[in-house]
Amino acid sequence: MEKIIEEEKQGQSLILDQQEGNTRKLFIESYGCQMNFSDSEIVASILAKEGFNTTQHLEEADLVLVNTCSIRDKAEQTVRKRLEKYNAVKKINPSMKVGVLGCMAERLKNKFLEEEKIVDLVVGPDAYKDLPNLLSEVEEGRNAINVILSKEETYGDVSPVRLNSNGVTAFVSITRGCDNMCTFCVVPFTRGRERSRDPQSILEEINDLWSKGFKEVTLLGQNVDSYLWYGGGLKKDFEKASDIQKATATNFAKLLELCAQAHPKMRFRFSTSNPQDMTMDVIETMAKFNNICNYIHLPVQSGSNQILKAMNRQHTREEYFELIDNIKRLIPDCAISQDMIAGFPTETEADHQDTLSLMEHVKYDFGFMFAYSERPGTLAERKMEDDIPEDTKKRRLNEIIQLQQKHSLYRTQQHLGKVEEVLIEKASKKSDVHWSGRNSQNTVVVFPKENYKVGDFVNVKITDCTSATLIGKAVGYSENN
Repeated sequence: MEKIIEEEKQGQSLILDQQEGNTRKLFIESYGCQMNFSDSEIVASILAKEGFNTTQHLEEADLVLVNTCSIRDKAEQTVRKRLEKYNAVKKINPSMKVGVLGCMAERLKNKFLEEEKIVDLVVGPDAYKDLPNLLSEVEEGRNAINVILSKEETYGDVSPVRLNSNGVTAFVSITRGCDNMCTFCVVPFTRGRERSRDPQSILEEINDLWSKGFKEVTLLGQNVDSYLWYGGGLKKDFEKASDIQKATATNFAKLLELCAQAHPKMRFRFSTSNPQDMTMDVIETMAKFNNICNYIHLPVQSGSNQILKAMNRQHTREEYFELIDNIKRLIPDCAISQDMIAGFPTETEADHQDTLSLMEHVKYDFGFMFAYSERPGTLAERKMEDDIPEDTKKRRLNEIIQLQQKHSLYRTQQHLGKVEEVLIEKASKKSDVHWSGRNSQNTVVVFPKENYKVGDFVNVKITDCTSATLIGKAVGYSENN
């Protein structure tokens, strides 16, 4: 429970409610970011209309899909190992078809079909609506591929099936793509330019979730702070919009407000933010509404101005400090988490010390920390030498992790003795007589079950903690219940 997360999410096979009349079986696994897990729900919804029910048993699947991540080399190697497993099963079940979805599919394109002979179809993140046509091609004996990036697709008209849902929390995608072009990142090349989803369709999806008993929604995008709806189109084209479109545009702060006002008893989170795009009106909106959780994932990647510039991050160390100080001024108990890269090209020992000193200033609640992994096609891969020795990367990463563990414990200790609202999400993994949920700050809270149930908002007095988990005792239902 005390382990700081330092690797991408592990693969998760997903199950949806079985639809009567569907005879084919779909096995789908997702790796990487929350957006991939959300996309898998869209894929399952599209294929349910094509006669597929999902299964957790790989051996019985007619179609196997793996939704992939390209953010680090380790994630890609994990997917290739899974393909080896699929190949072993396919030898027993030759009619089984295998497809690769997501960012890795977009990056490798036709090369995937050449390298992985088991793969029958390759589908990029913007082409999931074409899956029925691609499957027809495969069933006729031809490999199929569609990895064309879209300038319009947001899947706003697809009602996602909630996979492996606890019936309490859900993701709602609001943007796709990213315009920031950080030199280490493949996302702009695998998911395209920023475009936002119609706020009305977002609110309708949230309304549907509320009617089904969901209590918390995470608004999701590669860069949620860049959300901007002015009637459709890419964010970069906003300056060409009409005066009426500009006057009636909805930015992220306004979208947050619309959601919070529409459902005062539903909790809202969002992920992921970019420091250069987070504005004061977003922070002010968070402070205004109690049902917007006091938690921001705010990746910084490095504490050195030299490295931030080399990464093409459009903010300085000083500007990041100012943003953190503004958050803490308006939302004193706001939890903040980080992404950090150790060993980026040209990083000196002084740069590394700048990262550690930045962490000492912020004292993050938790973090996602990685050694630099060169990604093909990025500007860093094309223009910069990966010149930091692996043992140096590992040593610096370990120092970052050790410091984060210290800060995580410091932050959880600040909750001791307090009574905090917790949304029960599931039974504790370590004890069948305890519930597990999260508080507003996104910290896991474990407490005895008593007569409460999943989906209840409960006030819990915090009595103990580890660096990752709060432990307490329920003192009654919260007013949100």
